[in-house]
Amino acid sequence: MKRTSAALLLGLLPWLLLAPACTSERKPKPAIAAETESEFRLRWIARRMGELQAGPEAVEPRRAREIAAREFAEKFGLGPTAPRR
Repeated sequence: MKRTSAALLLGLLPWLLLAPACTSERKPKPAIAAETESEFRLRWIARRMGELQAGPEAVEPRRAREIAAREFAEKFGLGPTAPRR
């Protein structure tokens, strides 16, 4: 009987140690997601502004930003809600 209890305990030990880790799902914090989205938006717009200004129809910076922001909103469906730096 003692051996059976020890064998049962040793058999269940890995499950008991891993079960809590498997059931607790980590959910991303909204602030991290918003920050990542904001940084992506800023980098994408800056890259697109550079492309528009370096192109054959060299657009002025203010106009390039407007065009890039509009293209970003159309392409990704994310509006100008991200804060500017």
